Parts: sequence; structure tokens; C-alpha cells
Amino acid sequence: MRSGWITARTLKPGETDFEPWFLLASSLFGLGCLVWLGFGLPWPHCWVRHLLGIPCPTCGSTRSALALAHGNIGRSFQLNPLMCLVYLGAIGFDLYAAAVLIFRTKRIRFIAVPKWTQQIVASVIVAAVLVNWIYLLCTMR
Repeated sequence: MRSGWITARTLKPGETDFEPWFLLASSLFGLGCLVWLGFGLPWPHCWVRHLLGIPCPTCGSTRSALALAHGNIGRSFQLNPLMCLVYLGAIGFDLYAAAVLIFRTKRIRFIAVPKWTQQIVASVIVAAVLVNWIYLLCTMR
């Protein structure tokens, strides 16, 4: 099955299987956070905010993740909209990765994405980071 620059296909011989690696990495990271919480260790503080008094582009990411872990998507989005979307995307990709590994289905892959499309995507990402940072600068005290 092919739709534009996206295809669903079986892996080619020797092709890297990203899904189990992403699932493993994100699961280990989540487990590490749970262990960290279990031992009552302190969460990291933003050095940019501490030294300069202004939030960095990722300020509030930890609190956003904790709110999301408690099922409070609205609060997570309020604390750091971009990171909330990144976390939700990672959860979605984890679900996809688990499904293709369990059911041994075809993998979704990008093929021959034009340079201009790559540049637009890169520009949108940079703009999203800047807009998110402006939001944080306006809302964090």
C-alpha cells in the first residue's frame, strides 16, 4: 500500500527495524522515571530559568509529563503545549510499534520525500519551537 510519500511494507533484508528500538528506549525511559519517583529523588530544575530568570524552550516538560502520566491532558498542554504533543505522539508511536510487533504487520515508512517538503517540515518544527517558547515566556513567572 502506498500513499504519496508514505508506504506500508514488509522490511527489506538488512533494513533497520526502528519500532522495537523506539519501544524499548521509551519503555526504559518511562521505567527509569518510575524508579526515580519511587526513590523520591528530586526532579531536574531548569538551569536557564535559574540563571537568567526566563524559561527555556522546554521549561515545564517534566511537569507536563507528570500531568500527562496522571491523565490530565489539559494541564499537561497548559504547562508546555509542544512537549505535550511530543509526548502524545510518542505514546501513539509506541502503540503503533507494539501493534506491528505483536501482529507482525507491515511497517509504515517514508519514501523519496522531496527536498522542498523536508524544508517545509523543518521550518514548521522551528516555528513550533519558537511559538511554544513565546507562550512559555508569556505564561511562566
